[in-house]
Amino acid sequence: MNIAFWIVAGLLALFYLYAGALKITRSRDRLRPMMAWVDRIPLPAVRVVGVLEVLGALGLILPPLTGLAPWLAVAAATGFVLLQLGAIPVHLTSKDRQIGLNITLLLLAAVTVWLAIAGV
Repeated sequence: MNIAFWIVAGLLALFYLYAGALKITRSRDRLRPMMAWVDRIPLPAVRVVGVLEVLGALGLILPPLTGLAPWLAVAAATGFVLLQLGAIPVHLTSKDRQIGLNITLLLLAAVTVWLAIAGV
C-alpha cells in the first residue's frame, strides 16, 4: 500500500503543483485557453485556489516523507476531494461542461485519502 500511496500521491501532487503555479503566476488572458471558467471567477479567488493547490501538493508529499504530522496527507487529499466537488458544478454551469478531468482527479484524491488512512 505504501508504494501505491506514493504513486498516486506523487501524480496528484505533480498535477496540483503545476496547475496551482499556473493559477498563481499567469494572467487571466493566459489562463483562459486552458481554464475557460476564469472569466466567471474573480482573479483573487483564482489565485487563492492556486495557493491552496500548491499547499495541498506539498501537504501530500512532505509530511509522509519527513514523518512529521503524516495526518496532513489525509487532510490534503481530503481537501482535493472537496476542491473537485466544488469544481464540478463550476464546470457544469460554464460553456465547456468538461468534467472528465475533474472526475478523474476526484477519484484519485479519494483513493489517496484511503491509502493515506491505511498507511497512517
